[in-house]
Amino acid sequence: MIDGVARLTRAESQARTRELLSETAQRLFLRDGYHATSLEKIADAAGFSKGAVYSNFSGKDELCLIVLDALYAERIAAIASVFSAGTLDERLAAFEAYAERMIGDEPRTQFEVEFALQARKDPALRASLAQRDAFVAEALSGLIEAQVRELALRPLLPVPDVARALLSLGIGLGVQRFVEGAPSIRVLTDTMRVLLGVPVALG
Repeated sequence: MIDGVARLTRAESQARTRELLSETAQRLFLRDGYHATSLEKIADAAGFSKGAVYSNFSGKDELCLIVLDALYAERIAAIASVFSAGTLDERLAAFEAYAERMIGDEPRTQFEVEFALQARKDPALRASLAQRDAFVAEALSGLIEAQVRELALRPLLPVPDVARALLSLGIGLGVQRFVEGAPSIRVLTDTMRVLLGVPVALG
């Protein structure tokens, strides 16, 4: 029994160490970017040795993927919450307010762009990013499908294509807003309306 408790305690301690390192990595990646954040900095900020990082993660890129997973899950949950109640106009207004805050957010955009460029050099890492992109697109497709059923919408394209178009537009706007700071997020919600078969007021 004592040995069992000890093993459980070690497992819990390792899980806590991984959690602290992941949280610290997210904070530093978003503050300083991918390239400026080293494993040594993550370990030091979390109060561990570099060896503790390597005993829990294969390296910096695994930590980046874990951070991305957390960021994507947070975004999907936030968008799902926005579209959970109200009329379509109310939902789109709430989404536009959310998107205005989040799309082109400098720390996240810088981190994601830097990591995407890094992944181009590594086929396995690029495949891992592609899997996550597919997961986000599928989650967005499911959310749109729920809106179509609940609000009796008639999308102009198959729902997965609507999801992919909106996701791609959102990414493009994010990069533009990061670089230029100018493009209005309204084009995203107007495009969403058009693709869902809802009239858009012009002028």
